[in-house]
Amino acid sequence: MGKPTGFLEVEREDRHYDKVAERVRTWREFLHPLPEPALRAQASRCMDCGIPFCHEGCPVNNQIPDWNNLVYRDQWRAALTNLHSTNNFPEFTGRVCPAPCEAACTLNIDDNPVTIKTIECAIVDRGWQEGWIVPLVPARKSGKKVAVVGSGPSGMACAQQLARAGHAVTLFEKNDRIGGLLRYGIPDFKMEKQLIDRRMDQMAAEGVEFRPSTEIGVTLPMQKLLDDFDAVAMTGGAEWSRDLEVPGRELHGIHFAMDFLPQQNKRNAGDDEPRAAPGGTITAAGKHVVVIGGGDTGSDCIGTSTRQGAASITQLEILPKPPEREDKALVWPDWPVKLRTSSSQEEGCERDWAVLTKRAVGANGHVAALECVRVDWTQQDGRWVMQEVPDSTFELKADLVLLAMGFLGPRRPGMVEQSGVALDPRGNVQANTLDYKTSVQKVFAAGDMRRGQSLVVWAIREGRQCARAIDEFLMGKTTLPR
Repeated sequence: MGKPTGFLEVEREDRHYDKVAERVRTWREFLHPLPEPALRAQASRCMDCGIPFCHEGCPVNNQIPDWNNLVYRDQWRAALTNLHSTNNFPEFTGRVCPAPCEAACTLNIDDNPVTIKTIECAIVDRGWQEGWIVPLVPARKSGKKVAVVGSGPSGMACAQQLARAGHAVTLFEKNDRIGGLLRYGIPDFKMEKQLIDRRMDQMAAEGVEFRPSTEIGVTLPMQKLLDDFDAVAMTGGAEWSRDLEVPGRELHGIHFAMDFLPQQNKRNAGDDEPRAAPGGTITAAGKHVVVIGGGDTGSDCIGTSTRQGAASITQLEILPKPPEREDKALVWPDWPVKLRTSSSQEEGCERDWAVLTKRAVGANGHVAALECVRVDWTQQDGRWVMQEVPDSTFELKADLVLLAMGFLGPRRPGMVEQSGVALDPRGNVQANTLDYKTSVQKVFAAGDMRRGQSLVVWAIREGRQCARAIDEFLMGKTTLPR
């Protein structure tokens, strides 16, 4: 390493946020990158630890010690080349990834991991600023045509890798813009959408054709792709939202998070109010909002509701409150279950754990409150079992209820049903991580559609690996990395 004693001499420092009062008035990103001297100092903290557990913690297996060393030595362009060798879109992961690499960092044993995510983001942002990131146009074309269906991070990574291998790639997206959940699931204050647009420009120059507003299985039959293309990659994500099956679910004012979040992103993009969308126009302005679900999607609902001017926000989680600090001896270097507070939660909301919603109470056909009960979790025969706490029923005022309880897998109607692919026991498209082949000839699957609800970084990994498998299927060999 460039400075073997760096971790002893330099304290951890991370990016800073705008103050809450300032950032909730805007939809822009509010992270302030560290200045270059501070970044180089942070990179010097990367230990010569022998076994870089961060490699295993990172789903795309970023060569983190290598580019930390290059940043410390002021070799930024070489660091960018190294970073891009494993990750097509570090500017996405550098903003929205929960950084399992930092959890796996050796320095995390005493809660002071290297600021890997911050350095990663700084490398790629500088690459764009300096003009180092340019299209990588293949020297020759293969003559093969590949359809990639779904333009989230998995589909974008798959399409870019295949185009660089010389194939003619068409990327299909049912929405009016490319990007999948990057575009219409992640709020702008976490990731601004021009980041997607400039990658689209790069991919277009590399030969990718974009086909938005085209839903396979609806506006275009799946059979048409099977007839016209040499291979098809299904990367449509896990969009089947888990529902709240309680009395009163039919009341107005109860919506899936993924009906709520895209509307604000569309407003920010200058679109008209989406009155034809499920539930019509949805806004938290002046309302008492209850978000059911304690994960990232729930957090995004909180930040969006705050900026829309909600009167109050309460977030409910059915699981018990996690510990403030994990037992390192038991879990490190794996991802720990511990109490985390997102930037959106810091902006103002009430959080409550071990709460089960029993029914929605209405007034004039609109939700007015939720009836809830507290629950205990106990282990029985090695399994966690939930039991209601006697006499713990309570009501929460609620004008708007947002369901962010996770996803059950890909939507069945349309592409999945028409393709005839086999599903695994969890309801995802069945394919392994060696060749990503489905049960249907020349059809492949990757990302959340194959593995279930997961992270952007896992989607990028699977898209890259699926592209390698398709290239090998088409050409008999491949030079694409896994």
